[in-house]
Amino acid sequence: MLKHRIVFMLLGCLLAASSAWAQFDHSHEAWTVLLKRHVVLIDGGKASQVRYDGFAKDRAALRSYLESLSKVNEREFKGWSRDDQLAFLINAYNGHMVELILTRYPTIKSVWDFGKLFNNPFKNRFFTLFGREFTLDMIEHDTIRARGVYDDPRIHMAVNCASIGCPMLREEAYAAARLDKQLDEQVARFLSDRSRNRYNPAKNALEVSEVFKWYSVDFASGLKGIKSREQFFADYANALADNSEQQEIIRDQKVEIRFLDYDWALNDANR
Repeated sequence: MLKHRIVFMLLGCLLAASSAWAQFDHSHEAWTVLLKRHVVLIDGGKASQVRYDGFAKDRAALRSYLESLSKVNEREFKGWSRDDQLAFLINAYNGHMVELILTRYPTIKSVWDFGKLFNNPFKNRFFTLFGREFTLDMIEHDTIRARGVYDDPRIHMAVNCASIGCPMLREEAYAAARLDKQLDEQVARFLSDRSRNRYNPAKNALEVSEVFKWYSVDFASGLKGIKSREQFFADYANALADNSEQQEIIRDQKVEIRFLDYDWALNDANR
């Protein structure tokens, strides 16, 4: 009798977890609708700009989507697959960043207009996640970048800080079913953007975004056998250089790495 009760209890827990997973839209379709409407691809799809004025008109829909994220509790979240979790976190970061910009749009010129020491946009607890007040840094640094959890440096090409220098805001939501492909595409797009990443043959140097300076340790995570930033560049040499000779130089890891200044101006399509 006791064994039967235990079995029924376990089945009940499994059914509850399955029901909770099913109730949440893991395709993030509501976010995709907004992104397709208000993200503008530029430079052949290697970068994007954002129509914040359009997002402002659709703010009720944006807030409704963000509210759906806030209803997910931590226990439910931990029962999801790794890719469902990671897609959720990236989308949450990007969605809340757009909402933050809208609080000062159209006068805002840079995300740093909020402040650096006080009211820092990345450290300000302005939204709720898992039943707690959260910051953007808590999503990125404390959760996504936590050692031994996701260990995927490609996320730095997915989270968007509303700045021109930042890797592009993707024109669709991230979703577990295609997450690996989406992240690889984001890396290729960013590294192919010659305004932010390029091989300089005159100096035999890779001139790359400061993203790779700030987060160099993340590129030693071992993802897909990659154990260093230089090896990461070698793996994506086709995106970083425009001819086979230059690509081979990058693969041989015989180049100096230099960092380009980061452009913190707002990624606004209307400017």
